[in-house]
Amino acid sequence: MLTEWALKTRANACARSGEPFREGTSIYTLLHRDGFGFRREDVSEEVWMQIKGEVVPFSYWKSKYEIAPSNPEPLPKATSEELLRKLISEDNPSTRNARFVLALMLERKKLLKPIKTQIDGQERFLIYEHAKTSEVFLISDPQLHLEQLEEIQKEVYSLLRQL
Repeated sequence: MLTEWALKTRANACARSGEPFREGTSIYTLLHRDGFGFRREDVSEEVWMQIKGEVVPFSYWKSKYEIAPSNPEPLPKATSEELLRKLISEDNPSTRNARFVLALMLERKKLLKPIKTQIDGQERFLIYEHAKTSEVFLISDPQLHLEQLEEIQKEVYSLLRQL
């Protein structure tokens, strides 16, 4: 089973040419699947046009390069983001539903930006980019049903209280 992965933040230069990205320019983020999980590669639009026929990433998307703030604001303790990061690092299959609900909560708070939905065999993944750090999160979609929601909400609130 493929699990969720938190990937590195957006690069400040093209992974292939080494040219620094400029504010507002278009870049492409490529997710490659390898033996250890996923690897992120950020390339300039020019490089993407040269390699797009040769390279077949697991997923990719186009975005505008934005310079990250020099002093990101500190995260408050016991947040849903902190819990999501903790659950992803633990990679316990029993928290799959909670990770999905937490990602949706963070999307609603505009902390995670939905980039793409990717299907891999029978599994569906939501690909998110963190609004402030540009980290990429792959979240498995457990295909929840409405009648499961109350139980999962209780689980999430219980996990948040434990932080």
